[in-house]
Amino acid sequence: MGRERYVDFLRAWAILLVVLGHWLITGLERHPDGTIGAPELLAAVPWTRWLTLGFQIMPLFFLAGGHAAAGSWARARAGGGTAAGWVGRRAVRLLLPAGVYSGLVLVAVGVCSALGVDPVTLALVGWAMAMQFWFLPVYLLLSALTPALHALHRRWRLRAPAGMAAAALLVGVLDVAADAPYIGALDYVLVWGVVYQLGFCWRDGRLGGRRSLPLALAVGGGAGFAALVGFGPYPVSLILVTGQEPSNTDPPSAAMLAWAVAQVGACLLVAPAVRRLLERERVWRAVRGLGAVSMTLYLWHMLPVLVVAAAFYLTGLAPEPGYGSAAWWGMRVPWLLVLAVVLVGVVRALRPLERALSAWAGRVRVEAGLRGARAWRMWAGVGVSAGALAFFAGHGFTDGGRFPVAAAVGLAVGAGLLLFGGRAGGGPPASPGDAGGATAAEGPGDGRQVEEAA
Repeated sequence: MGRERYVDFLRAWAILLVVLGHWLITGLERHPDGTIGAPELLAAVPWTRWLTLGFQIMPLFFLAGGHAAAGSWARARAGGGTAAGWVGRRAVRLLLPAGVYSGLVLVAVGVCSALGVDPVTLALVGWAMAMQFWFLPVYLLLSALTPALHALHRRWRLRAPAGMAAAALLVGVLDVAADAPYIGALDYVLVWGVVYQLGFCWRDGRLGGRRSLPLALAVGGGAGFAALVGFGPYPVSLILVTGQEPSNTDPPSAAMLAWAVAQVGACLLVAPAVRRLLERERVWRAVRGLGAVSMTLYLWHMLPVLVVAAAFYLTGLAPEPGYGSAAWWGMRVPWLLVLAVVLVGVVRALRPLERALSAWAGRVRVEAGLRGARAWRMWAGVGVSAGALAFFAGHGFTDGGRFPVAAAVGLAVGAGLLLFGGRAGGGPPASPGDAGGATAAEGPGDGRQVEEAA
């Protein structure tokens, strides 16, 4: 199958909106005692919750990820690869940059804690640097489940995501109406798994061949979302708002599922027009360039906020109009521009680290046909790593202002099991298909960036 430029475009567009959305909703205030606070915009200014309809674009990541994974796993199977080998290779590509990022942040947290930095400030910093992490454990689990999910797809086709959607709705009812403890967590896999499965169907040509099906998804999903918000128990905000129950994201709700389905349909409807645009070399070059730094942008885009906070807010140089006022919104323009300039500097400064990770990824190669005890070590590594990442997603890189010892050790152990427990022992060299990321549709294959981390 040839290069699907539209998949690369979806990732690039989603990355831009993730960065812009996080920056837009992050507002800082300098308190009289000199400390910095970050009031929650969606809670303080309720109308901004409608903005989340445009900035909640995580369905694009899972749709593109499913599209890429379907082809990668099919090629790996055809080449004699095992599920453990394929999952291990994709997990390594995710955990190398995420693990290094986490390690550097944890070192900084440890140093600041030892120097006596205020725990409240440390907790705020730890939250800011981990606010994007919820995606990582969910995507890691879906990657681990891909062989089984793709088997369902080959057997049931469109009935597979339909069945998962029905199960997700049932779980949602039990979570909201029956208040069944912990059961809602299943919807992290079920809701996002529906979109991931739709990515399989898209790659097989079962979604994009006829305009009627994408139109039905867009209209049906949009109508379902409107009904669930207008007449049901769900709020309009598609991003977590403190104190708002039920939430559409923690866990993902029936309303989130409806919005995701609508977004998939809309993406497929505009695909022909965007593909024509991507035929222009200048546009395609920009998309490729953004894809080349996608992992860096995803992981590090909140560091500029801390830099600006230290340079302008701790020093009292930043003007501070009333939070949410017209003047405050006017200041969003220079705020975004300054953050963008700082982020460009961060990306350039991290180039040596990217090259080092690329070289390391070439040396740490999980065996394509991984079996036996080494396969079990790999699965254990994926599970432990997902648990540690989930902790960071829920608590930040500080646990109430304290260094998260258990989670840090868990990530180190999980990554160690994964990186070294399944290393190839003289097997055939990795191919683009079973490496899980070397084709253009899956992300750059030279180790610079990884599509899983998008």
